[in-house]
Amino acid sequence: IAMAATRNVMRAVRVFEFGGPEVLKLQSDVLIPDPKENQVLIKIHACGVNPVETYIRSGNYARKPALPYTPGSDVAGVIESVGEHVTAFKKGDRVFTIGTISGGYADYAVAAANRIFPLSDKLDFKQGAAIGIPYFTAYRALFQKGRAKAGESVLVHGASGGVGIAACQIARACGLKVLGTAGTEEGMKMVLRNGAHQAFNHREANYTDKIKEYTGMEGVDIVIEMLSNINLATDLQLLSHAGRVMVVGCRGPIEINPRDTMSKESSIIGVSLFLATEEERHECATAVLDGIEAGWLRPIVGSEYPLVEAVQAHEDIIRSSGARGKMVLL
Repeated sequence: IAMAATRNVMRAVRVFEFGGPEVLKLQSDVLIPDPKENQVLIKIHACGVNPVETYIRSGNYARKPALPYTPGSDVAGVIESVGEHVTAFKKGDRVFTIGTISGGYADYAVAAANRIFPLSDKLDFKQGAAIGIPYFTAYRALFQKGRAKAGESVLVHGASGGVGIAACQIARACGLKVLGTAGTEEGMKMVLRNGAHQAFNHREANYTDKIKEYTGMEGVDIVIEMLSNINLATDLQLLSHAGRVMVVGCRGPIEINPRDTMSKESSIIGVSLFLATEEERHECATAVLDGIEAGWLRPIVGSEYPLVEAVQAHEDIIRSSGARGKMVLL
């Protein structure tokens, strides 16, 4: 009886109160959820860790889940079972998600069938866990909100993390001139290997002068900005006429001079994958799956942590000295 009783429980990280990384509690007796109609149950092999999960956990984010909850949306694994009306997937399929219902920092998760996609044999599970939010966000920032066109230039400000690498790969494949910044020598090399034509070290005091020198009088058409609370005022100086800054990440307020937008008729545009319509998500998915098939979309996995080290992962993703690929829980 004890054996039978333990079979329907799993390990999962639970958050019972908002706060620092220490509020992430690993429990080993959480019931494995059942997939309802139009849902699937996934046995998780890897789960991506996104900066937004640390903001939600801290309680300082616009969206607050009901407590207790399990964080995590980008999982990759194998379908364990399917609910009613699910015809596109079956038990044993390799899949990745851009969202879960029950939370991804766990051994199993339930996800809606319209939030999961087949995982190509070209990619392993760790790479699968690095696709969802980073690549969908990068595509949305570049094309759905940034209206990028082949021949334009893009500066990926903070290009060595999950979204940054995704933006470099997608922009290069779609014919843009790609510049990227990173905080370490290793990060810069990674950015160049993943589609950037030129890389700059954003820890150097005069790096923006080097970018201006490189782009000449023209400036860049688009900036994909991961840390707008530090860089937004500078970004406005780097833009071309009618250029746009895509705000992908922010950790606080910043003071800017709106006149800097007038002189070039430039735009500051916020990006939130959460607000994408079903059609827009479908468009992102099509582009991403095509990229995997074509071979240019190759997620780069950075730090890897076992599930028991979720607290450490949350500390490191905010405090790290320079991102190098996508952080994953195994």
